[in-house]
Amino acid sequence: MPDLVLKGKVIKLGDNISTDDIIPGRFAHLRSNLPELAKHVLEDTAPEFASRARVLLATGEGKAVLVAGKNLGLGSSREHAPVVIKMSGIGAILAKSAARIFFRNAINQGLPVLLCDTDEIGDGDELEINVTGGKIVDLTSGFALNCNKMPPIMSAILEEGGLIPYIQKHKDFKL
Repeated sequence: MPDLVLKGKVIKLGDNISTDDIIPGRFAHLRSNLPELAKHVLEDTAPEFASRARVLLATGEGKAVLVAGKNLGLGSSREHAPVVIKMSGIGAILAKSAARIFFRNAINQGLPVLLCDTDEIGDGDELEINVTGGKIVDLTSGFALNCNKMPPIMSAILEEGGLIPYIQKHKDFKL
């Protein structure tokens, strides 16, 4: 399987971004309308987040990369959280650490989450991310870093766009 490589511009957030921050409670009624819910992703924590991601996507600059600090996705296990992040135009997530259930929900939705030291990555930087190989190059600063490598099964799930497309294609797969 060839390496999965993504490029995108950074939208940087801080530490302790919870699923309640990602999907503010007052929008919980929109869970059956995911495109509308995606318009409100991180609205209280980073009011410009959704519009910045949409602008990058609309201008042809590609999908954005969400870069966070520690404890991304902590809190309740809202599987809609990574769904709306992806729907907002995010192609990958880099964080110092992420809640296990958030991490797995993101992979299941076809949204890569790589764990690394994000301190040197700046807001607006352009990154090239080798998801399979665990390598990140900041094309803006020239800085390179290593992160966790995806296990082969997770890389295969990401390559297919998520767990459901993977299962549909590989009906007879065995772990």
